[in-house]
Amino acid sequence: MREFEDVGVEVPGGRLSVRRWPGAAGGPVVLALHGIASNGLAWGPVAEALGDIELLAPDLRGRGLSRTVTGPFSMARHADDMLAVLGHFGVGRAVLAGHSMGGYAACIAARRDPGRYGELVLVDGGLGFPVPADVDIDAVLHAVIGPAMRKLEREFADRAAYHAFWAAHPAFARLDGPLVAAYLDRDLTGTAPRMRSACSPDAIREDAADELRNPEVFAAIHELTLPTRLLWAERGLSDEPTGLYAPEVIAASGLESEGVALHFVPDVNHYSVLLGDAGARLVAGHLADAARRSAGAAARG
Repeated sequence: MREFEDVGVEVPGGRLSVRRWPGAAGGPVVLALHGIASNGLAWGPVAEALGDIELLAPDLRGRGLSRTVTGPFSMARHADDMLAVLGHFGVGRAVLAGHSMGGYAACIAARRDPGRYGELVLVDGGLGFPVPADVDIDAVLHAVIGPAMRKLEREFADRAAYHAFWAAHPAFARLDGPLVAAYLDRDLTGTAPRMRSACSPDAIREDAADELRNPEVFAAIHELTLPTRLLWAERGLSDEPTGLYAPEVIAASGLESEGVALHFVPDVNHYSVLLGDAGARLVAGHLADAARRSAGAAARG
């Protein structure tokens, strides 16, 4: 496994924890944002597949080792935090990546500060689904992310019990190994027999309300000025045959005509596109390509 370190970055409201996998000196840097109820180690398998490319994967505020970083929570706040991460590590320009909710935050970051990001790689996220104001956010979250909400409502006797909880999830049926275990362990706090998810319910609800109701968030993917690609998984959050983005949704989005490169990823679901071996290798390949293209564009510029 690659060497890594966890580094604290000061942001308003606390200290953000960033998992850093160092790369070649002077080489490209990828900054990767995770999903709504996740943590930075969701990018662990991708980091392994990236080889000597540096990857920075923060636990977004209210999650993982950043669970005590206070709100308010929003895509714009996460975008601000990413500037603090780049500044802390002395990175002038990075390839930006986002999975699921991290894709929406990445779109906001890329639209607001395009000079700090060479290319944008969205992984099953970033293309919005507006939800009416009279629909309960918790109901939407339970319907869409299911177990990721139920985990907030219960305690676990130990780490093994938490691993078993996720092993029963259809989308995790074939996901195992030390990198997946580390990702799950990062999402636990407390001591046995009363362990809980490290995700803040307030963070999830506030981010979901912003992601699902903020017109600026919906518009961001359509207003980007840097090279962008969207990888969309064949299967869904519970391994349904149709993914988060059905083919007809992608076709009707207008993204291709706006210059976003669209890449269908077969035989993966919303989680295995990052945590599974095949998905991680494919995502890493796109990130490496984006890093090469971004470096070439900077050299020509």
